[in-house]
Amino acid sequence: MNWETRISRLLGVKYPIIQGGLAYLAYSDLAAAVSNAGGLGQITAMSLQSPQLLREEIHKVREKTDQPFGVNFAIGMHGKGYEAMVKVAIEENVPVISMTGGNPAPIFDMLEGTSIKKLVLVAARRQAQKAEELGADAVMVVGQEGGGHLGRDDVGTMVLVPRVVDSVSIPVIASGGIGDGRGWMAAHALGAEGIEMGTRFIATKECVHASPEYIKSLLSSTETDTTIIKRSIGAPARCIKNDFTEKILEIEKVTPTYEALKDFISGEANKNFIYDGDQDSGFGWAGQVTGMIEDVPTVKELIGRMVAEAEAIRVKWGH
Repeated sequence: MNWETRISRLLGVKYPIIQGGLAYLAYSDLAAAVSNAGGLGQITAMSLQSPQLLREEIHKVREKTDQPFGVNFAIGMHGKGYEAMVKVAIEENVPVISMTGGNPAPIFDMLEGTSIKKLVLVAARRQAQKAEELGADAVMVVGQEGGGHLGRDDVGTMVLVPRVVDSVSIPVIASGGIGDGRGWMAAHALGAEGIEMGTRFIATKECVHASPEYIKSLLSSTETDTTIIKRSIGAPARCIKNDFTEKILEIEKVTPTYEALKDFISGEANKNFIYDGDQDSGFGWAGQVTGMIEDVPTVKELIGRMVAEAEAIRVKWGH
């Protein structure tokens, strides 16, 4: 079947399936596997400690695939400048740059005159319109089911995606709550021309940095086993429930300030769990789709399964 959309044409991929940025997890093994399987894999830039390490990671991806890939910039991460990192991505002429968690305008300025495609993650209709005004090639729209950082309005993917589709002329990529071919087809029915998946790609063989404990928690968690932290400081984000996230929520009730929370919501606390499996001093991001994760396939197996599921749906409904 033909899976061509404006997104697949824009990105030069077979399937309009994009792997999320996945802080501290999205490196060359995963990115290359997704790209080789027909989607768009991504490296997470701001989880790397230096521009040189980003350059090396880009080279590693190119050693493992000749397909398009992206570099994700979490531009809202505390205390990190991204300009030197973006400069490396430009020098390496990466095919795609995606931006999350902040104002993309400065990066757009740096990309002026390049052929690099620009994707922006948004969580509200107005943000999507602003991204289009600034020059985004497409927007990724995350509903409140998603893992990691979300919008403040608690609007689900089912409502948010068609609202954004009706509000912009550039193509829309749906994100949040998608983990199989059914979700992919639902996204297209809502008017999206592609999907982004984060949580589901963590539970794959090629996400080599995720600890066994993190993977086990994704397999055992149901759709009700996630929680929202950081809401009190205006930066809601969804993660797997554990004793450590309960501590975070207690602090938010008593002292809802960044200063009180910073040691508990830091990148180090995140890595304590996702790298070391330490649930007493760390947490892991995950969307509600964790309730649908029951195995740890290779990326190729996962995407192949999704394609088969989606094709069966298209045949069933005569499309």
